[in-house]
Amino acid sequence: MGIYGQDWSSYQSATPDTSSLSFTFIKITEGLGYTNPLWARQRDHAKANGLVVGFYHYPHIANDPVAEADFFLRQINLAPGDLLVLDWEWYGQNVSNATARAYKTAWLARVKASAPGHRVGVYADRNNWLTVDADSNAGDFLWIADYVPAGQPRIQADWLFHQYGSQPVDKDYCHLDAAALRAWALGNQPQPEDDMPTPLDVWSYSHGDKPDVHQTLVNAANAAAAAQAGVVALTKKVDALTTTGASDAQMQALAASIAANPALADAIAAKVAANIAARLAS
Repeated sequence: MGIYGQDWSSYQSATPDTSSLSFTFIKITEGLGYTNPLWARQRDHAKANGLVVGFYHYPHIANDPVAEADFFLRQINLAPGDLLVLDWEWYGQNVSNATARAYKTAWLARVKASAPGHRVGVYADRNNWLTVDADSNAGDFLWIADYVPAGQPRIQADWLFHQYGSQPVDKDYCHLDAAALRAWALGNQPQPEDDMPTPLDVWSYSHGDKPDVHQTLVNAANAAAAAQAGVVALTKKVDALTTTGASDAQMQALAASIAANPALADAIAAKVAANIAARLAS
């Protein structure tokens, strides 16, 4: 079990080889000014070849994390199932570990709030995860870098993706199968609303807010009353026929009437079954 992927940036071509791959992560932005010029073509290529796709941002930790998160998201026309990642690295940047931790927390919160239908996670190398991270907050998933055999990163925390090599391109592993990964990636999408009035709708109507809900409730009440009247009438007919020695023809006519009214048939099914059983036993 387990599947393989890669992560791409402008160092790769617009159409990398996707043979034997199930997913890829593509660099979109860095800091507040850089955008990978190939990312859109790489995304289209990956999706055309059936890969689950994630996008990542490389931070300049001294910047405002909210501004960088917004810059990142502005570049992407998100589609269902797209994954979003903070590449939590800051090599050569003169920042404290505390600043790096605060950046991670703020960036994750901003992206999750701005894209609530998407999985948002963290990429970290093993050293930063073990010595800098203090709260194990990786959002929805951890993508850990540790150059050991695929699927065997040397950490205790739960992880979903493992970057296990970098030659000739960054190599990744996921412990799910392809179908499970795709379902998981899609699993955070908002669910469609149904058309039935909710308690809030009813409350809103009672306060004069939603006249359309009023009509919905009136229609429902009228339909319920009509159904109840039909049940009463049909039940009386069943009782009369089954207690006065009705002929087979009359019973067949009654059955046809019930069949023509499925809603009423459901409502009186128990009554009809009981009377027929009694007739057959006599």
